[in-house]
Amino acid sequence: MTDSNLSFFGRVSLALGTFFAILGNRELAASVKRLRDGEGFAPAPVSAPAPAPAPAPAPVAEAAAPMLKEASPVAALQLLGLLQRDARFVDFVEEDVARYSDADIGAAARLVHDGCRAVLREHFTIRPVREEAEGSRVTLADGFDASAIRLTGNVVGSAPFHGSISHRGWKVAEVRLPRVAERHDATVIAPAEVEL
Repeated sequence: MTDSNLSFFGRVSLALGTFFAILGNRELAASVKRLRDGEGFAPAPVSAPAPAPAPAPAPVAEAAAPMLKEASPVAALQLLGLLQRDARFVDFVEEDVARYSDADIGAAARLVHDGCRAVLREHFTIRPVREEAEGSRVTLADGFDASAIRLTGNVVGSAPFHGSISHRGWKVAEVRLPRVAERHDATVIAPAEVEL
Protein backbone atom coordinates (compact mmCIF):
# COMPACT_ATOMS: atom_id res chain seq x y z
CA MET A 1 0.00 0.00 0.00
CA THR A 2 1.47 3.42 -0.97
CA ASP A 3 1.84 6.35 1.47
CA SER A 4 -0.87 8.29 -0.39
CA ASN A 5 -3.35 5.39 -0.10
CA LEU A 6 -3.28 4.61 3.65
CA SER A 7 -6.21 2.69 5.10
CA PHE A 8 -8.45 4.30 7.71
CA PHE A 9 -6.68 2.47 10.57
CA GLY A 10 -3.30 3.36 9.07
CA ARG A 11 -4.30 7.02 9.08
CA VAL A 12 -5.57 6.75 12.69
CA SER A 13 -2.29 5.16 13.74
CA LEU A 14 -0.31 7.82 11.88
CA ALA A 15 -2.43 10.60 13.44
CA LEU A 16 -1.91 9.26 16.98
CA GLY A 17 1.82 8.80 16.45
CA THR A 18 2.14 12.28 14.94
CA PHE A 19 0.07 13.80 17.75
CA PHE A 20 2.43 12.46 20.44
CA ALA A 21 5.51 13.27 18.34
CA ILE A 22 4.38 16.91 18.01
CA LEU A 23 3.79 17.13 21.76
CA GLY A 24 7.31 15.91 22.48
CA ASN A 25 9.24 17.68 19.72
CA ARG A 26 9.13 21.48 19.44
CA GLU A 27 10.93 21.54 16.06
CA LEU A 28 8.54 18.99 14.53
CA ALA A 29 5.58 21.01 15.81
CA ALA A 30 6.99 24.18 14.21
CA SER A 31 7.54 22.32 10.93
CA VAL A 32 3.96 20.98 10.91
CA LYS A 33 2.64 24.48 11.64
CA ARG A 34 4.67 25.90 8.74
CA LEU A 35 3.30 23.14 6.48
CA ARG A 36 -0.28 23.89 7.53
CA ASP A 37 0.33 27.61 6.94
CA GLY A 38 1.49 26.81 3.40
CA GLU A 39 5.14 27.74 3.97
CA GLY A 40 6.61 24.36 3.12
CA PHE A 41 7.99 21.61 5.28
CA ALA A 42 11.38 21.72 7.02
CA PRO A 43 12.24 18.27 8.37
CA ALA A 44 12.64 18.03 12.11
CA PRO A 45 16.05 16.95 13.41
CA VAL A 46 14.48 13.96 15.17
CA SER A 47 12.31 11.62 13.13
CA ALA A 48 8.78 10.89 14.27
CA PRO A 49 8.23 7.51 15.91
CA ALA A 50 6.98 4.64 13.82
CA PRO A 51 3.19 4.30 13.92
CA ALA A 52 1.95 1.82 16.50
CA PRO A 53 -1.02 -0.52 16.10
CA ALA A 54 -4.29 1.26 16.88
CA PRO A 55 -5.04 -0.46 20.24
CA ALA A 56 -1.56 0.25 21.67
CA PRO A 57 -0.63 3.79 22.71
CA ALA A 58 1.75 5.51 20.31
CA PRO A 59 5.28 6.08 21.63
CA VAL A 60 6.26 9.60 22.51
CA ALA A 61 9.24 10.98 20.61
CA GLU A 62 12.11 12.12 22.80
CA ALA A 63 12.57 15.86 22.78
CA ALA A 64 15.38 16.87 20.47
CA ALA A 65 18.44 18.30 22.16
CA PRO A 66 18.51 22.06 21.78
CA MET A 67 20.74 23.38 19.03
CA LEU A 68 23.87 24.74 20.68
CA LYS A 69 25.69 27.62 19.10
CA GLU A 70 29.28 28.37 19.93
CA ALA A 71 29.66 31.64 21.76
CA SER A 72 32.35 34.00 20.61
CA PRO A 73 34.77 34.57 23.48
CA VAL A 74 35.66 38.09 22.30
CA ALA A 75 32.89 39.90 24.22
CA ALA A 76 33.60 37.89 27.39
CA LEU A 77 37.32 38.62 27.11
CA GLN A 78 36.55 42.29 26.45
CA LEU A 79 34.40 42.47 29.61
CA LEU A 80 37.11 40.71 31.62
CA GLY A 81 39.62 43.26 30.31
CA LEU A 82 37.34 46.16 31.35
CA LEU A 83 36.91 44.64 34.83
CA GLN A 84 40.68 44.29 35.13
CA ARG A 85 41.32 47.82 33.88
CA ASP A 86 38.80 49.58 36.12
CA ALA A 87 38.59 47.24 39.13
CA ARG A 88 41.79 45.15 39.09
CA PHE A 89 39.39 42.19 39.19
CA VAL A 90 41.79 39.52 37.89
CA ASP A 91 44.57 40.77 40.18
CA PHE A 92 42.22 40.48 43.16
CA VAL A 93 40.92 37.00 42.27
CA GLU A 94 44.40 35.65 41.46
CA GLU A 95 45.93 37.00 44.67
CA ASP A 96 46.50 34.51 47.50
CA VAL A 97 44.47 36.26 50.21
CA ALA A 98 45.28 33.76 52.97
CA ARG A 99 48.21 35.89 54.17
CA TYR A 100 46.14 39.07 54.55
CA SER A 101 43.91 40.13 57.44
CA ASP A 102 40.15 40.33 57.01
CA ALA A 103 40.40 44.12 57.27
CA ASP A 104 42.93 44.25 54.40
CA ILE A 105 40.77 41.96 52.26
CA GLY A 106 37.68 44.03 53.06
CA ALA A 107 39.43 47.26 52.03
CA ALA A 108 40.58 45.69 48.74
CA ALA A 109 37.14 44.18 48.11
CA ARG A 110 35.55 47.63 48.49
CA LEU A 111 37.82 49.02 45.73
CA VAL A 112 37.15 46.02 43.45
CA HIS A 113 33.40 46.31 44.13
CA ASP A 114 33.37 50.02 43.23
CA GLY A 115 35.29 49.39 40.00
CA CYS A 116 33.11 46.41 38.98
CA ARG A 117 29.97 48.42 39.63
CA ALA A 118 31.28 51.30 37.52
CA VAL A 119 32.05 48.93 34.60
CA LEU A 120 28.59 47.33 34.76
CA ARG A 121 26.82 50.67 34.88
CA GLU A 122 28.87 52.13 32.04
CA HIS A 123 28.54 49.19 29.65
CA PHE A 124 25.22 47.51 30.56
CA THR A 125 21.67 48.47 31.41
CA ILE A 126 20.57 45.85 33.93
CA ARG A 127 16.97 45.48 35.07
CA PRO A 128 15.27 43.07 37.48
CA VAL A 129 13.43 40.11 35.92
CA ARG A 130 10.50 40.60 38.34
CA GLU A 131 9.37 44.06 39.45
CA GLU A 132 7.74 42.86 42.68
CA ALA A 133 9.66 43.26 45.95
CA GLU A 134 11.49 40.25 47.34
CA GLY A 135 9.14 38.39 49.67
CA SER A 136 6.07 39.25 47.57
CA ARG A 137 3.59 36.45 46.82
CA VAL A 138 3.19 35.66 43.13
CA THR A 139 1.33 33.19 40.92
CA LEU A 140 3.09 31.70 37.90
CA ALA A 141 0.66 30.66 35.19
CA ASP A 142 1.18 27.75 32.85
CA GLY A 143 3.74 28.67 30.19
CA PHE A 144 5.87 30.98 32.38
CA ASP A 145 9.38 31.63 31.05
CA ALA A 146 11.53 28.96 32.72
CA SER A 147 14.70 30.65 31.46
CA ALA A 148 13.80 33.80 33.43
CA ILE A 149 12.26 32.17 36.53
CA ARG A 150 13.77 29.25 38.46
CA LEU A 151 11.49 27.37 40.82
CA THR A 152 13.08 26.40 44.14
CA GLY A 153 11.86 24.64 47.25
CA ASN A 154 9.20 21.93 47.09
CA VAL A 155 8.45 21.89 43.35
CA VAL A 156 5.66 19.38 42.68
CA GLY A 157 2.75 19.28 40.29
CA SER A 158 2.16 21.64 37.42
CA ALA A 159 1.33 25.32 36.95
CA PRO A 160 -0.13 27.50 38.20
CA PHE A 161 2.50 27.74 40.96
CA HIS A 162 2.09 29.98 44.02
CA GLY A 163 5.16 31.17 45.90
CA SER A 164 7.26 34.04 47.19
CA ILE A 165 10.00 35.87 45.33
CA SER A 166 13.30 35.12 47.03
CA HIS A 167 15.37 36.92 44.36
CA ARG A 168 14.05 39.27 41.67
CA GLY A 169 16.65 38.11 39.14
CA TRP A 170 18.58 40.25 36.66
CA LYS A 171 18.40 40.67 32.91
CA VAL A 172 20.42 42.84 30.55
CA ALA A 173 18.33 45.37 28.67
CA GLU A 174 21.20 46.99 26.76
CA VAL A 175 24.90 46.29 26.09
CA ARG A 176 27.33 49.09 25.25
CA LEU A 177 30.71 47.40 24.83
CA PRO A 178 33.30 49.42 22.92
CA ARG A 179 34.14 48.43 19.35
CA VAL A 180 37.26 46.33 18.96
CA ALA A 181 39.84 46.75 16.22
CA GLU A 182 40.01 43.79 13.85
CA ARG A 183 43.60 42.93 14.84
CA HIS A 184 43.05 43.45 18.57
CA ASP A 185 44.13 40.41 20.61
CA ALA A 186 41.23 40.04 23.06
CA THR A 187 43.06 37.30 24.96
CA VAL A 188 45.39 39.95 26.42
CA ILE A 189 43.06 41.28 29.11
CA ALA A 190 45.83 43.33 30.76
CA PRO A 191 49.17 44.01 29.10
CA ALA A 192 52.33 43.39 31.09
CA GLU A 193 53.83 46.58 32.45
CA VAL A 194 57.54 47.30 32.21
CA GLU A 195 58.75 50.28 34.20
CA LEU A 196 61.76 52.06 32.77
